[in-house]
Amino acid sequence: MRIAVVIPCYKVRRHIEAVLAGIPASVDHILVVDDCCPEGSGDIAAGSADPRVEVLRHVVNRGVGGAVVTGYRRALDLGCDVVVKMDGDGQMDPAALPRLIEPLDSGRVDYAKGNRFRHYHELKAMPAVRLVGNSALSFLVKAASGQWAVMDPTNGYTAIHRRALDELDLDRLAERYFFESDMLIQLGIAGLPVEDVAMPARYGDETSSLAVSRVLREFPPLLLKGFLRRLLVRYLIGDFNIASLYLLVGLPLLLFGVGTGAVQWVESVASGVVRSAGTVMLAAMPTIIGFQLLLQAIAFDIQAAPRPRA
Repeated sequence: MRIAVVIPCYKVRRHIEAVLAGIPASVDHILVVDDCCPEGSGDIAAGSADPRVEVLRHVVNRGVGGAVVTGYRRALDLGCDVVVKMDGDGQMDPAALPRLIEPLDSGRVDYAKGNRFRHYHELKAMPAVRLVGNSALSFLVKAASGQWAVMDPTNGYTAIHRRALDELDLDRLAERYFFESDMLIQLGIAGLPVEDVAMPARYGDETSSLAVSRVLREFPPLLLKGFLRRLLVRYLIGDFNIASLYLLVGLPLLLFGVGTGAVQWVESVASGVVRSAGTVMLAAMPTIIGFQLLLQAIAFDIQAAPRPRA
């Protein structure tokens, strides 16, 4: 296989030389994307003596997703079979690259990503806020993407086969920090499985540009949009199965039951008149049945998650 490594660069001047020096000889092309870096990270990379290094430059900052897509397109033009995305801040160990591409080489999957949560001892180095936030975000991304077997969705150490790149609409991918999560959602919509590869966490003196406040503000609406699009494509347009029926019946029942119960409760408090058992059941039964049907839909979705090839 012809392998390319894409390194999006933004404020990584202190680390980029060491990252380039550690990339294994098995890699054919090293594509450094200077995302309008104010520190001139691309200039440092351009001074490398390694003939595999090629620097691509953005005249305006497009975010990590935009930089990676630029690298993907160039790797496809170069005829590469596998494209690895590696950050330029030194958090990702280049020596782990062979393990990352092994699931693609074997043909089990066309996309693999690192998972820091399988190395419990090294996780002590991860800040507590990031650890808790990543766990919560992992569950939300699982639900939005349908990739129920993956963890650590913001891990940017990834490898993708050109087969998957050919199936994805690269223009639709999020350009900024939602990129990794959006990749999982798009792969889930396409029905392409993902495999986690254990990668220990490495933290040094790098500065993370992804703030918790930004995640809380920007990610929820994007996850909801991706979730609704996946449901539409996978359970209404591309297929119609028992889970589709569960959703179409269960959701209206749940909304009707909760809405009716809320209205009756407010009116009861305001008037001081206790509602009859029949009125209570009118709200309770649709709520219970709708909730059970949605649980069944979730169970079906988990069972139908894309699986690695045998």
